Amino acid sequence: MEEIYFPPRELAVMSVLWRLGSASVTQVRDGLEDELAYTSVLSALQTLEEKGYVRHEAEGRAYRYFPTVEAAHAGGSALARIRDAIFQGSAERMFAQLVSDRGLERHELERMRRLLTQRLGEKP
Repeated sequence: MEEIYFPPRELAVMSVLWRLGSASVTQVRDGLEDELAYTSVLSALQTLEEKGYVRHEAEGRAYRYFPTVEAAHAGGSALARIRDAIFQGSAERMFAQLVSDRGLERHELERMRRLLTQRLGEKP
């Protein structure tokens, strides 16, 4: 799997695109928590496009931007970096930390259990 890394501003922009599916610069700007200048958002989108993570289509006089990488793919890369940097490469330690979170709802834990059961039942 290709490793993907987004600096914080680019990750914020990608998060908006993943949530909306596609967006104009103004829509991305409106979807961000931080108030950024239009040109800052445009610059981030252009950088993401140069990296191949975003594409655009003309929509009237503006552009509509689309993510070209799935959030799950980027998330897997980010989790691998966290596993290696914080949990000394141990997925077990990372998982233990996650499930010990008291903020998780019972249905979330049950879904995790089902995913583990399915994975354990897979053939190598």
